[in-house]
Amino acid sequence: MNEKVLSMVGIDKRFAGVHALKGVNFDLYPGEVHALIGENGAGKSTMMKILTGIHQKDSGEIYFQGKLFNPKNPKEALSMGIGIIHQELNMMEHLTVAQNIFIGRESMNGIFLDEKALNSRAKKLFERLNMDIDPKEILGNLTVGKQQMVEIAKAVSHDLKVLILDEPSAALTETEINDLFIIMRDLSCKDVAMIYISHRMDEINRITDRVTVLRDGQFVGTRNTSEITKDEIINMMVGRVIYEDPKTKSNVSKDAETILKVENLNAGRMVQNINFELKKGEILGFAGLMGAGRTETARALFGADEKESGRIVINGREVDIKTPMDAVAHGIGYLSEDRKRYGVAVELSVTENSIMASYDDYETGLLINEKRISQITNNFVSKLKVKTPSLTQLLKNLSGGNQQKVVIAKWLIKDTEILIFDEPTRGIDVGAKSEIYHLMNELVNEGKSIIMISSELTEILRMSDRVVVMCEGKITGELDIKDANQEEIMKYATMRN
Repeated sequence: MNEKVLSMVGIDKRFAGVHALKGVNFDLYPGEVHALIGENGAGKSTMMKILTGIHQKDSGEIYFQGKLFNPKNPKEALSMGIGIIHQELNMMEHLTVAQNIFIGRESMNGIFLDEKALNSRAKKLFERLNMDIDPKEILGNLTVGKQQMVEIAKAVSHDLKVLILDEPSAALTETEINDLFIIMRDLSCKDVAMIYISHRMDEINRITDRVTVLRDGQFVGTRNTSEITKDEIINMMVGRVIYEDPKTKSNVSKDAETILKVENLNAGRMVQNINFELKKGEILGFAGLMGAGRTETARALFGADEKESGRIVINGREVDIKTPMDAVAHGIGYLSEDRKRYGVAVELSVTENSIMASYDDYETGLLINEKRISQITNNFVSKLKVKTPSLTQLLKNLSGGNQQKVVIAKWLIKDTEILIFDEPTRGIDVGAKSEIYHLMNELVNEGKSIIMISSELTEILRMSDRVVVMCEGKITGELDIKDANQEEIMKYATMRN
C-alpha cells in the first residue's frame, strides 16, 4: 500500500461520567475503504467527531497526510480534505440540488446568483461521479437515496482526501445501495480514502478492504476483510457468539384470541383497503420495499395520520382513534422508525423520556410522585440493560441503541397491550439487536402483541409468527412463518395490483 493518508494514535476522550475512548488507534490508506464497526457506545461516533473537529481529543495524536492534524471545527476539517456523510441527512429540501451542493460557494453574476453557472458546475460534478441527477431539481422531490448521492457529491466537490460514511445504507433500497457502492468504488479508484461505518455485516464483505473493531471505547483489532468471517467480526465486537437463526414455526396457538382487527383501512395513496388481524402473544411482521406503505399504515392505526375510512377493533370492541393519545388510551404504543423526530426528546433526561407517556399515572393531586417514577425507571433501565451513567443523563449523550431501549422502556412503563415496532433495530449493532430480539420474545411470552415493521428480511424471518407483505400501499400477501422465505416475501413485495 501507499503511505498512510491518516493515522490516529492513542486517542483518548472523556465526557462527564463516560470514558468514551481509551487509547484508540486507527489508520487509513489512499483509495482504501476501511470499515469501522462496534456496538453502539463503542466509541465510533466519538472518534469520527474528533477527526472532523466536532470534539477535541484529550490526548493522543492525529497525523493527516504526514502532518500533525487537530481540526477545531468541521469547516476546518473539510477545508483540509476530510468530510463526513451523517446517517441523518443535513440538507435544505426547499433548495435545488445545485444550490445545496454549492451553498456558501455560489457562482455570482455581480450581486446576483448565477443559476446557469451553478447548474453547469453541478452537472460537471455529476458527470465525474457518474450520477444521473438533475441539478435544477428541488432536493425535497428526490428519494432518500438520491438525496444521499447529492450529499456525497457535495462532499466530493471539496476535493476530499478522506470521506466518512456513517450508516449510509440505513434508509436505502437494494438498488440504491448498489448505486452507492458503484460510486464508492469509483472514488476509491481516484484515491479517495473512505471510513465506512455500518452495522450490516453483509455490506462489510462487499465493499471494504479492512475492518477495525472497537469495543467499550477500546481498540480490539484491525483485520483484512478477505481474511475474517462474519462470526469472527461479531465475536470481536461483542465478545460472545450471537445466533440469528430464522424461526421455523409460529409460537402462537391456533385458538389464540384476536387482540386487534383492522378492516378496510384507508389513508391516502399509501394505505389502501388494509385488512389484517393481530393475535394475543403474536409478532406480526410487516415486510415490503421502501415506500410500500408499512409506516403509513402504522401511523394511520396509531392516529398520527388521519384515516379516511375503516374500522379498528380492539378486544372485540370497535374504537375510534383520531390521535396518538386515543391510541395510547386504547393500549397501543408506537416505536417510530425515526426515533429522534418522533420517539425521544434528546435534551431531556433518561427518566423524563422513559416516563413521558405515563406522567398522568404518577400524579398525586397536583404533585408528581418522583420517588415512584425514579424506582420504575430504574427497574426498566436495568431490565433493558441501558448503558447510562445515571437516570439524569441527557438522552443525546447516549448511543443510538441505548436511545432505542429508552423508547421501549417508555411503552413498557405505560404497559400498553399492543406494541408497534417500526424498524426497531435500524442503526443499532448486532449486540443491541440481539437484546431487543430477546426482549420482544419476552414481551409476547408475557401476553403482549407486537406489529414489527422491518426492511431486513433476516429480521422478519427470525422474529415473526406471521408475515404481512405490502406493495404500493396494498397488502399483497400473508404468510405463516413456516411457509416464509426471502424469495416468497420478495415475490409479494414486488407484486403490483
